[in-house]
Amino acid sequence: MTTSLPRRRMLEVESADDGARIDRFVQLRCPDLSRSRGAALIREGEVTVNGAWVKPSTTVRVGDMVDVCVPAPVFTGLVAQHIPVDIVYQDRHMLVIDKPAGLTVHPAPGHPDGTLVNALMALVPDLSGIGGEMRPGIVHRLDKDTSGLMMVAKDDAAHRSLSKQLKDRKIHKTYLALVVGSLKNDSGTIDGPIGRHPKHRKRMAIVEGGRDSLTEYNVVRRYEGFTLLEAHPITGRTHQIRVHLTSLGHPLVGDAVYGKASPLVSRHFLHAARLGFYLPPEEQEWREFQAPLPPDLQAVLDAI
Repeated sequence: MTTSLPRRRMLEVESADDGARIDRFVQLRCPDLSRSRGAALIREGEVTVNGAWVKPSTTVRVGDMVDVCVPAPVFTGLVAQHIPVDIVYQDRHMLVIDKPAGLTVHPAPGHPDGTLVNALMALVPDLSGIGGEMRPGIVHRLDKDTSGLMMVAKDDAAHRSLSKQLKDRKIHKTYLALVVGSLKNDSGTIDGPIGRHPKHRKRMAIVEGGRDSLTEYNVVRRYEGFTLLEAHPITGRTHQIRVHLTSLGHPLVGDAVYGKASPLVSRHFLHAARLGFYLPPEEQEWREFQAPLPPDLQAVLDAI
């Protein structure tokens, strides 16, 4: 089942592309397609040269006519569900959402629906699909009980751009975190490799041989028995901020996994408050977005 007609492009090979592999040629002339996506179309017989099927390694010559057919994205079987999610920004390539706490990002075994992806399927009518499938492109994740800003790609070009910005550490993320106790320093950097906990497989920890992980922080306000921080993860490891702050002896308030539950709040106090990046796919304009603390976290600050 498809939602629209396939896109067809007829391209003539020019002198600058003489002798290029067909998968490379398709990538250069169709920048909205990744090389892997273009190669998949070639293997599926959706790309022909002078009317003949080819392999990804086939070379093209000046004057060849390359026909590229990009089928309309197919449904993945995901169910679109109307789940309240605030859209902070949206254009034809991407959107920024303010994820509520308690919402899982991806469907998983035993949890097939009721996720952010299901919500986005209903929220984004102009979704062009990722990798040939009618689905939103999740660029980065937030834990189920972490609230705040997330980037979502609508198409392959945006997904590729945002993923590369993440890899190149060009995206600026700021979290508000309330921790137990009073930190010694007003600012600092936590540098500790993170991997799976050797004994508790559902937890992460600073371990020898883990992936390089770096978090910067600065104190926003000190309370009696608590400290409010801005945390800036330079890398993006699973549970990174939670693990790093716990390693200092200051776990997040309400974090039952790395610290202990709190009567002040029913989840850990962590909110993705600011997000800055270059708008994809051109990456010519820098934009920054903010999301205020949700009521449950603001109530904690009011109480203390």
